[in-house]
Amino acid sequence: MKKHILLLEDDLLLAETIEELLITEGYTVAVAHDGDEASRLSYEEKFDLYIFDINVPEIDGISLLKALREVDDNTPTIFISALVDIETIASAFNVGAKEYIKKPFFPEEILIRINAKFNYSANDIEVEHLIYAPNTKTLKDGQRVVPMGEVQICLFEKFIHNKNRVLETSTLCECLNNSSTGALRVALNKLKQNTKLSIKNIRGVGYMLETC
Repeated sequence: MKKHILLLEDDLLLAETIEELLITEGYTVAVAHDGDEASRLSYEEKFDLYIFDINVPEIDGISLLKALREVDDNTPTIFISALVDIETIASAFNVGAKEYIKKPFFPEEILIRINAKFNYSANDIEVEHLIYAPNTKTLKDGQRVVPMGEVQICLFEKFIHNKNRVLETSTLCECLNNSSTGALRVALNKLKQNTKLSIKNIRGVGYMLETC
């Protein structure tokens, strides 16, 4: 799945350069030239990353990110700005920025930093808000490692390889030492709590992982 990026930049030439670079690299990009437009796009679409200039028309980048954080939008954000004073940089990080790139810069620098953020192994599997590394049996929600034991991992793997398909109870019970329906319900409840995934009970048949 391609990562979707919102770029807020009022310098039209720079915005076009960054947009073309990101699209060439395989990202999808929405471009806003003022804070109002960026605010509207952030509510209309779901983004994996924000790249905000600070000194832009209407709503400045820092005020925009502050407003987004206040409504629980925790999308990772990189600021790009010609403002290099400590107060502005501190404000940017205080409202939730992950990185601050000072202008002027080579556009490729942004690409390096973005690729580093999304540098998943080719074998990794993305499920909703989670990234699963089969080689290491590691599940991450953003930068947080989701704790899972052997039973949880076994169930999780069965579901992610059969998304939106009903798995029979007997198939899921193969993951358990004590293969009872009661033990399975306990294990699935724990899995749902840890992952926040939508696992539905299909009465009389089994369970299904619903994904978009």
